[in-house]
Amino acid sequence: MAYEVSPIFIVQGIVGVLGMLGNALVCLVIWQDRAMHTLTNAFIFNQATVDFLGSIVMLLSSVVPISRPLPGGVAGLLLCKIWISNYFLWAFYVVSSFNLVALTFERYLAIVYPFKFQTICSRVGAAVAITCVWLAGLAVAVYATELYRFDVDHCHRYFDFKLRVIGVLVPGLQFFIPVASMLFAYTHIMVELKRSARRHANISVVSGPSNHANPVHESADESLLRARRNTFKTLVMVFAAFVCCWSLNASLLLSANLGAPFDDASPQYIISVALVAANSAVNPLIYAFKYKQFQAGFKKLFCRGRGGATVQPETSLNSVNTRATEVTVGV
Repeated sequence: MAYEVSPIFIVQGIVGVLGMLGNALVCLVIWQDRAMHTLTNAFIFNQATVDFLGSIVMLLSSVVPISRPLPGGVAGLLLCKIWISNYFLWAFYVVSSFNLVALTFERYLAIVYPFKFQTICSRVGAAVAITCVWLAGLAVAVYATELYRFDVDHCHRYFDFKLRVIGVLVPGLQFFIPVASMLFAYTHIMVELKRSARRHANISVVSGPSNHANPVHESADESLLRARRNTFKTLVMVFAAFVCCWSLNASLLLSANLGAPFDDASPQYIISVALVAANSAVNPLIYAFKYKQFQAGFKKLFCRGRGGATVQPETSLNSVNTRATEVTVGV
């Protein structure tokens, strides 16, 4: 049996390996460093887990050949509906998108509404949010299984008006609505961080030299603001990567469901799928080069015995929630 190797399979194979290694490293660093066991990093850990699983499926889909014709019965039906439709791959993609929204709004509540954050964002609340993210992503991805029909020993694509209508909603749920909501949240977070910085500067000016009498108080404020700005910048870069990697594919799928011509062998679509695949491997690079807590955790994990044991991450964001409330409403 000849196995056809398409450009998409080559890209998915390479990105799958890189995504597995990078996201496994992110999970390992967060898991072993207790200082990183915060609500924010719980969502980042979940993001890396989803992308790790997606990278595994991506790699397998590029290297595991499918026999033709398909086996008959339930085995052929499952192979068609689950594997050939790429259900799990798209499910992990959608879960990753929804988790990024949850991560964004965890930071949004912490910075913009600190009192509500204290009430809502607990370990139980984070566990519920992550569970909902998984269930919603797995449910939305069921659409992929409806695009394929199994007939005796063949799996073929199927498209009707009902699926076209639903297909208009799927890119909206998976991309356009998340992007709009995250853009709103990051804009509001940026405004609030600037206000907090100005309030902190005003307090320092009014207090004058007296602040030197309580360096711990000043250090806590400054450390909180630095940590929040660093986390904000990191997540904005993750958001920007998500938009860049997904915008072309989401636009092509939306236009196809609205009636525009669609060719899954076109260079444009191949590039869009390659970008989507690359998104799973991009986030670990962003954490490595931008996220200071991750950098500190990485050094603690791999530099022990070589002067790295003394490296400490920045102040844990959730360990200073009380101080965060004071900074936010201090004036």
